[in-house]
Amino acid sequence: MITLRKLTPSMAQLLAFDAAARLGSFTAAANELCLTQSAISRHVQELEGMLQAALFERKGPRITLTPEGARYAHSISDALTRIRRASLDIYESRPQGESLRLAVLPIFSSKWLMPRLGEFQSRHPEILIHLQSRTGAIEKSFQGVDACIAVGDGHWPHLVGHHLISTQGIIIGAPDLLARRPLRRVADLRQHQLLEANTPTSGWRDCLLDNGLDPRIARAGSRFEYTAHLIQAVINGSGLGLVTDLFVQEELRNGVLTAASLPGFRLPAKHYHLLYPPENAASSALQAFVAWVRETAARPA
Repeated sequence: MITLRKLTPSMAQLLAFDAAARLGSFTAAANELCLTQSAISRHVQELEGMLQAALFERKGPRITLTPEGARYAHSISDALTRIRRASLDIYESRPQGESLRLAVLPIFSSKWLMPRLGEFQSRHPEILIHLQSRTGAIEKSFQGVDACIAVGDGHWPHLVGHHLISTQGIIIGAPDLLARRPLRRVADLRQHQLLEANTPTSGWRDCLLDNGLDPRIARAGSRFEYTAHLIQAVINGSGLGLVTDLFVQEELRNGVLTAASLPGFRLPAKHYHLLYPPENAASSALQAFVAWVRETAARPA
């Protein structure tokens, strides 16, 4: 009587067969698994004996899968993949020292935080940073994160906050666009489409209102979910953008963007803060990050 146990190959047999099937060679399979060619051959023969089916056609040193072997290879490949993924899930869930889950606006992450984060990792290799990009008012929800870097006026009464940097808004445009339709006075804005990103902070409408102007003078252009997409659209000549100066330094240096100046026109400042709930303050990983990011933000740009 054949039992399920007798039809359960060993892992050594399955790995030997899988490698030989993928590589088309017992020798190559042996090299991959750090075994001898004879060991691979033996494991495959044992498997064929158990299944009572030929899995390979052998022609001298060459091997090819039989129809039964091809079907079996496909089936066990999926099974081995699931086993490896399950093993990796357990491996990655083991304690790995301290970690910090941080939510950041995408453009701030790519333009300011990421170029500097390697220094923190060098100082604190025992701390893993799990970085999440979030748009909108990210300080309103700390679900799944320990802290966030958000933009605002510093008034978050129920959170611990540390001011990091303040930035200035600028009007940007493609050089050829501004050469053809320069900005010399506020009325010149009517010649351009004003592009916007979907951010919770001041855009064209608020900026015009702050300058005592009717927002209806503006020609509303396309809106973009991410500031990076807005910047690229401006580079492509689609219109003007109102962005934070911090985020376009490289583009201004390279000459793909020009900062336009309107005399007497006030542009919004933005203030970036590290925020976290008071109950997270005891985290040693968060304390280390707070100390580092405040020190880094205090350095001259």
